[in-house]
Amino acid sequence: MTTNDKKVQRLISFASTEGTMVESIQDENGSTRLAISNDGEVHLADHWEYGDARYVPIRSTHNLLKHGAIKLPGPPVPYSSPAELLADIEAYSRRYVSLSDTFAKVAAAYVLLTWVHDAFNELPYLRFRGDYGSGKTRALIVFGSICYKGFFASGASTVSPIFHTLDAFKGTLIFDEADFRFTDEKAELVKILNNGNVKGFSVLRTQVTASKEFEPRAFTVFGPKIVGMRGAYEDKALESRFLTAEMSGQRLSADIPISLPADQEQEARELRSKLLMYRFCERNKTAVDPALADPFLEPRMNQVLLPLLSVAPAAEVQRAIRGYADQVQETALSDRLNSTEGQLLSVIAAALASGAKGSLPLKTIVTAFTEHFGGEYDRPITHRFLGNVLRNRLGLPLYKTAGVVAVSLKDMPRIEALLARYGISESMWKNAG
Repeated sequence: MTTNDKKVQRLISFASTEGTMVESIQDENGSTRLAISNDGEVHLADHWEYGDARYVPIRSTHNLLKHGAIKLPGPPVPYSSPAELLADIEAYSRRYVSLSDTFAKVAAAYVLLTWVHDAFNELPYLRFRGDYGSGKTRALIVFGSICYKGFFASGASTVSPIFHTLDAFKGTLIFDEADFRFTDEKAELVKILNNGNVKGFSVLRTQVTASKEFEPRAFTVFGPKIVGMRGAYEDKALESRFLTAEMSGQRLSADIPISLPADQEQEARELRSKLLMYRFCERNKTAVDPALADPFLEPRMNQVLLPLLSVAPAAEVQRAIRGYADQVQETALSDRLNSTEGQLLSVIAAALASGAKGSLPLKTIVTAFTEHFGGEYDRPITHRFLGNVLRNRLGLPLYKTAGVVAVSLKDMPRIEALLARYGISESMWKNAG
């Protein structure tokens, strides 16, 4: 097959198992080319031949590029080391965004993660949360401008272009006003967050073909995501995937400009070029390091943090990430302990400490719960209410014997695991006698 016979295809990104990586890049004048990395050598070209196809870059006239909705890197340029590159990212962000010292390092490490995210099977999300005027949108622009193929959208966007863009570009979704409520369309957007942190979970949607037939299609939504929102999601599993900066209450430093200057975009462009070289140098050496797991953290927290810790190039950054995780876990345990489930388990723990064995009557649980926590509820504390929580939320079955409904205490390994998960230590329930 001659060169002229080869099929011409547009290519945005490519990474082979042999180590070849190709990226569409965009020059300062807006033209596009391919950056090709192979065996440590990097060069630019107008096309790349692989197999029986000739690949060319995405068109410079592509609507998303013309309107700046997608941020491609420029030609790759050298950087000193991953640690110094991370320091450059942190210094850049501090010029425009007010963050705590800890979260500034967490967010900088997340930027690095976006450039090698496809080396991992699970990813966390980054979130800036606060009311209007708190700086969350500024943070999205500043960090989103240096992420891997940052794609900017908002809650006003419709679903279809977001699915198509994520599937085609496989970059970083930067999503503002992500407080979804009420409409079916917003529920569809939540599916992106529910399915987008684990590799292999596509979202199926029906499309109408040219022949007017309905055809299912799988869209890849896996990838890093940075969101801005005012509140939180009711789904605790979704909430646990976020690394969150609380922007409300952050005082704007005197040296941070009220409006972003033109220099910010140029700085971001220069960093993207260095970060592309970082991807070419580090992508095929990057993997999860299980040794970084913390036995004192919950499994989900370790799952969320391991990719971030694995790309953190300095011990100081790893300490900041772990410090953030400790704060989050402490807050999560406090929230759980003060939930209805946690309060119920506190009642069970007190009964165990008093010597309860074999079973615990539901009537006894209701009486103790009402005495200690009833004043916190606007509804009556009934057997049905607490029985439902025990069965359906905690997975503790009720049984009836001799006319008495009770919780079995025989499956102590399960009960002990629940008590630990809700922050109730052994010293609070083990009977010394």
